[in-house]
This record gives sequence, C-alpha cells and structure tokens, in this order.
Amino acid sequence: MPRSRSALLAPQLDPVRLGALEDGDEADLEPGADLEDVRFVDVRRPLLELGGGSVVRGCELDGLAADELDLSSVRMTETVVRRLDVPVLRAPRGQLRDVEVHGGRVGSFEAFGSVWRGVHFVGCKLSFVNLRGAELLDVAFTDCRIDELDLVQLDARRVRFRDCRVGRLDVQQATLKHVDLRGAVLEEVVGPAGLRGATISAAQLDLLAPVLAAAAGITVD
Repeated sequence: MPRSRSALLAPQLDPVRLGALEDGDEADLEPGADLEDVRFVDVRRPLLELGGGSVVRGCELDGLAADELDLSSVRMTETVVRRLDVPVLRAPRGQLRDVEVHGGRVGSFEAFGSVWRGVHFVGCKLSFVNLRGAELLDVAFTDCRIDELDLVQLDARRVRFRDCRVGRLDVQQATLKHVDLRGAVLEEVVGPAGLRGATISAAQLDLLAPVLAAAAGITVD
C-alpha cells in the first residue's frame, strides 16, 4: 500500500504587537547596546554599528539608512524594522525571534550562522543574501526580490516564499523540511539535490527538469 504524503506545514507566524514605545536616543545605537520598548525613526549614518551582542527587544526601527550596518551577533526579539536602505548589512551569527522586516533595499546581506525563529520579510529588495549554515524555523518571504540566495548547509523548517523572485538559489548540502517554494520564480538553482524536502509547483518542475536530470546523471536526448 503506498505511503501517504505528509501534509506541507506553513510557517507559524503571529503579527508582532508592539507596546507603548518611547523615542530612542540615537547615541544608544552602539555596539553592545541594550534596547527595549523604544522607537527610532529616520536614522542616517555612514556607519551604524549595533554588533557586539547587542540586545533589541520590543522595538521599532523605522527608516534606517547607512552605507554599512553592523548587526553581528545581535539578539533581536519582537521587533519591527521598516524602510531599510543599506548597501552592506553584516549580521552573522545573529538571533532573530518574532521579527518583521517591511520594505527597503539591502545590497549584501551577510547572515551566515544565524538562528531565525518567526521572521517575516515583506516587500524587500535583497541583492545578495548569505544564510550559509543558518537555522530557520517559521520564516516567510512575501513580495520580495532576491537576486542571489545562498542557502548552503542551511537547516530550515516551515519556510515559505510567496510572490517572490529569486535570481540564483544555491541549496547545496541544505536540509529542508516543509519548505514551500511554489510562490517563488526561480531563475537558477545550484545543487538541486539540496531541494529534497522542499515543495515546488508543476510549472517549476518543468523549468528545473534539465538541472535535475543533469544532477542525477540522466542524458536527455
């Protein structure tokens, strides 16, 4: 008797509900900061450093513009980020839990080794995203354009793409479970064996057939 196919599980995402926020002091935006229940609006700096294990809880960051933004090893929870304009975003080994990112443009986004739980990107333009070796649980991308998405050695569960376009997707050695790619236009896929555990549409399968055949050593004549 054939084994029944397990149902695809969607990300479990609840809207971030912020409490009463005070206006933040830009002088507090520094490495090792401890920020809670504050709002920063239209912050513009050549270099904005919040790395060094900063903690951001229950905050709103609206209108961050910097040539370079450093969020290395940051711990961010129950926070909403809006209108990012950052050519270089460094956020390796960060921990994001219940975070929403709405709108904006990011050039190079280095987030390797990160742990994301309950994260939702909406309406973002991302040129290059490096999530190598990261762990994702309950993550969604909605209405996003991603030129290059590096998911090498990623461990992902309950991840969804909806109304997205991905120029180059690298899934070599990735471990995927309940990853829904049906809502993404995939222009190029590297390491298609890493798609095991993902769900794609019939139309996507037609486009990926040559790549999948080549990976399996099949000659199509």
